[in-house]
Formats: sequence, C-alpha cells, structure tokens
Amino acid sequence: MSVELKVPQLGESITEAIVGKWHKKVGDAIKVDEPVLVLETDKVTIDVPAPAGGSLAQISCKEGDKVRVGDVLGTISSGVSTAPAAPTPAAPLPSSIPVPAVAAQGGDNRSAPLTPVARRVVEEKGLDATQIRGSGPSGRIFKDDVLGHVESTAPAASKPSGPRPRADQEERVRMTPLRRKVAERLLAAQSSAAILTTFNEVDMAPVMALRKQYQEKFSAKHGIKLGLMSFFVRACIDGLKAFPQINAEIEGEEVVFKKYYDIGVAVSGSRGLVVPVLRDADRLSLAGVEKQVAELGTKAKTDKLAMADLQGGTFTITNGGIFGSMMSTPILNPPQVAILGMHNIVDRPVARNGEVVIRPMMYVALSYDHRLIDGREAVQFLVRIKDCIEDPQRLLLEV
Repeated sequence: MSVELKVPQLGESITEAIVGKWHKKVGDAIKVDEPVLVLETDKVTIDVPAPAGGSLAQISCKEGDKVRVGDVLGTISSGVSTAPAAPTPAAPLPSSIPVPAVAAQGGDNRSAPLTPVARRVVEEKGLDATQIRGSGPSGRIFKDDVLGHVESTAPAASKPSGPRPRADQEERVRMTPLRRKVAERLLAAQSSAAILTTFNEVDMAPVMALRKQYQEKFSAKHGIKLGLMSFFVRACIDGLKAFPQINAEIEGEEVVFKKYYDIGVAVSGSRGLVVPVLRDADRLSLAGVEKQVAELGTKAKTDKLAMADLQGGTFTITNGGIFGSMMSTPILNPPQVAILGMHNIVDRPVARNGEVVIRPMMYVALSYDHRLIDGREAVQFLVRIKDCIEDPQRLLLEV
C-alpha cells in the first residue's frame, strides 16, 4: 500500500513553495511524523512530516522545484524497507533520477503523462504539451523537458550571445524564496511610498547605568539579561500613542489607525533578515519584551519561526548597531508607514552644561512615509524616543 506525501497548508495567503532539501532517499526507512523534506516559502521553512511509516518509494519533485499546496511530493510504501524496491513497469521513475530519452510512439507525446510540476510550467507558459518530447518512460514529461523545449524554441535575440568572459571564476546560486520576497518588498516600498528619513542622537549613559545597577537582580529574577531592545520598544510605544498616525497604514483612500501595538523586531536568521512580531507589546513588561525577543531570535536562527510569528505588525525596529553600523536609512516594511533604526554606541565628545564630556552616544533614524506623516510629527516622535531613553524613569511614570 502506498501513501502520497503532499504539500501541506503553508499558512495564510501562501500557496506555493520551493522544495529545499530531501532528508531521505528512495528506499530509506521512514517513521510516522518524521521530517522527510524541507519546503522553503518566502517567509519560513517548513519540515514536511511523513503521514505514515514505511519506506520512501518515490520522489516526484526535485530540490529547487516550485510546488503548490496539495501537490504530490512523493510516495511512501507501507512497511519498513532499507533498500530501494525494484521499480515496476507501471511506476514512474523519480524525477530526481536522470533517465535516457525515450521517443514517444508516433513521433509525438499526445498520450504522454506530465509530472505535476511539468504540467504547471506548461500552463504558466501557455505551451502545447504535444510538442514537447519527454525523457521518461513512455515519453513521460518532466520539468527539465519543458524548460529544455522553451530554451530550444526561444528566439535567437533572447538567448545569450555567448559565455560570460570569466564564467570559470563565477558561481551561480539560485535566490532563496525569502531573498526574492525581500527584494520584491523593498522595491515595492521604494516605488509606492514617499520615504524620508530623519535623524537624532541619543545619550545612552542613563540606560547603561540603569542596566549596570540592576542587571544582576534582573537576571536572577527573570532568567534573562536586561538589554537595550526592551527600552526602545517601550519608548516607541510611548511615541506611537502620542503620534497615532505613525502606527497607522494607508488602505486605498482611507487611513487605518491601529489602537494596538504589534512591534516587529528585525533579526538575522539562518536564511536572511526576518521580522517577527511582538504581539500587544504595550502589555509586556521589560522582562516580557526581552524574553520574547530572545525566543523569536532563537527560532529565527533555527528556522523554527511559524507564519503566526511573522504576520501583521504595526511598527518595526531594526538594530544595525549589532553589526557595527553607525548610521543608515532603514526601508519601510509595508504596509507600515514608519521604521526606527538603531545603531552602534560610540563614545563621543558632546557638550553638557557648557563643558565637553565623553558620552556613549547612538544615532537613531526614523524612516517614514511622507504621504501620511509630516516632518514635524516624525521629528517630534524621534525626540520623544530620545527623551525616554535619556530619562528612562519616564517609561515607568508614563509621562
């Protein structure tokens, strides 16, 4: 008995993924719920568990193939086997194993079946499947057959004129779905919003002194260190309450003012930058913020983020300072209309009470959509952040 291994539901609004890596080979033993392969979406990676125990009988989609929810990835034979079973004449060979080209009878492929991935490519490109020669048994058509047909029939003007001059010293790597999605979103943000950035500098001495004074007691009580992010999250929420248009979004000809505060915190994961969200951050204590940021950061590094961790968000904070950035202009995370950029802390000479003193200073940047936020509000918001960080008691007193 065989059980089909299908693409599961991937989350809200996500219908397709890329086959990342197969953990198993044809013939390998598989236990129920054991991860068989990884699917990559534009937001998260997903382990596909085995729906039944047995052995992997067939791989229908190769690594790098694009698949949709419900597509068959392979089949599992019931009963554990440690060696590949001999293929029967009726069973199609796995698409990941090259087979010699077989010409269809009559010189065409009118009766030749297509793999699910090959059929989708044919439909997307509007091709005539009868004109494609399959390389599988009985002329079965694989994705590579379709792509080869497209290349062979492409007009000469669209083909490369020749090899790149130093191709032997170059390497080509397919962009991951996450990187492609980031590229699309950044380009969309630049073209659909009127982005401006305003800057200020913050004296970090008060917060650093507070952390030093209470770090040991804080860690002992809450089991986590007191960092900087919790102070900035609380300061941003204070500013968002004072300037609600910064916590809004534009939808058509309407402005949606959000009376909840889901703060996205940009973190570096194993596959690139992701922005998990702190839900109802205004209800979290400093310890609660630190714990959630640490938890989400760990999940990002181990590819354990779920769709729920990434969806939504009303405002974003990104900290380039952990990589040594002194100043930057962060790009909006649509449909949000503002983003705060933190940077590294550097001892610099500043004037205090008519004297030059050395203080730990940080540049902060607010990028905002000028269609909704005027410069006055943006500057005042950033000044409010500065005031809260330089006088952290304000965060406790909410003044």
